Amino acid sequence: MRFAVVNLGCKVNRVESDGFERLLLAAGGTEALQEEADLIVVNTCTVTAEADKKTRKAVRHALRANASARVAVTGCAAAIDEGAFASMDARVCVVPKAGMSLWLEDVARTEAAAAGAADEDVLPAAPGAGMPEAHEPDLALFSSRTRVGVKVQDGCDNACTYCIVHVARGRATSRPAPEVLAEAVTLAASGVREIVLSGINLGSYRWEDMRLAGLLEELLAATAHLHEPGEPPCRFRVSSVEPMDVDDDFISLLACADGRVCRHLHLPLQSGSTKVLREMDRPYTAEEFARLVSRLRAQVPALALTTDVIVGFPGETEGEFAETLEIARACAFSKIHVFPYSQRAGTPAAARADQVPPRVKSARAARLRALSDEL
Repeated sequence: MRFAVVNLGCKVNRVESDGFERLLLAAGGTEALQEEADLIVVNTCTVTAEADKKTRKAVRHALRANASARVAVTGCAAAIDEGAFASMDARVCVVPKAGMSLWLEDVARTEAAAAGAADEDVLPAAPGAGMPEAHEPDLALFSSRTRVGVKVQDGCDNACTYCIVHVARGRATSRPAPEVLAEAVTLAASGVREIVLSGINLGSYRWEDMRLAGLLEELLAATAHLHEPGEPPCRFRVSSVEPMDVDDDFISLLACADGRVCRHLHLPLQSGSTKVLREMDRPYTAEEFARLVSRLRAQVPALALTTDVIVGFPGETEGEFAETLEIARACAFSKIHVFPYSQRAGTPAAARADQVPPRVKSARAARLRALSDEL
């Protein structure tokens, strides 16, 4: 079976899409262009109105590119509005993310059975023969990569007023630590040099009494000796962590891990105005964020910090935007990912009457990007 996987959105989506590819490759599938594929998987994003538009465009493109392929639509946008995608074409199958592995297994078995029936020289295989378990993909298929993502958490218990992801992904859940350790050991033993831990709200990781710092300690110990002579052991990168989840244990581990936990954090600020943060329903003040950065830099002087900032949130004044510029400069971010506020239907912020004009949002975004380049 020839397949194509189209990934949209965050790093968690990327890790999930990699998993779809691994499963299909292990089942004997072959990666192909959309125009040549028997199956096209579109892993969708709906974090902003613009992301939602890009998602719908990607599905329409897949349908136009190939008049016979089955198109499987999964991910956040599909969870929010299944009917919008199912109504596009009879070839579209909307599959919940939690059921994708089993669905792909079923498709692969069906295709294999059809191919076997068409070839009189091929003996029929036993049910399920050659198919890996959904939770045990052949990680060796990705051993040529030096950096591989591992999903350890999903969902979010926060409800920021601009965000729909907590609705699409549901409540926060954490992957059992033994599963994470087993996958990391397999990756490290196959030669992967860097493992990126990912999650929708990664800092909320909880397994029994273990938090993120404890998981990292276990991962460091389990992979410490799985490397070639003369090479350093594999290292771990934390993809993104919310400021309220960075505790003393995590900072201490980052400081003493000798670089095996990458000295880089993506720490979303979203706004440098405490008033705007409160209206976003972010559970910290601008001053608390700045103090956290000071603690991090004091213990990890070589730390690189990147961040996300939304400009033009409803009601944001010029003075409040100036506060964002001030705190961004004080924090000395290595890079600022700038997002002009985008109204996402179904969120409290989208219903506000005090929307900032597009030209003002664009101008503020340009100023903040210029500061990012300067920093």
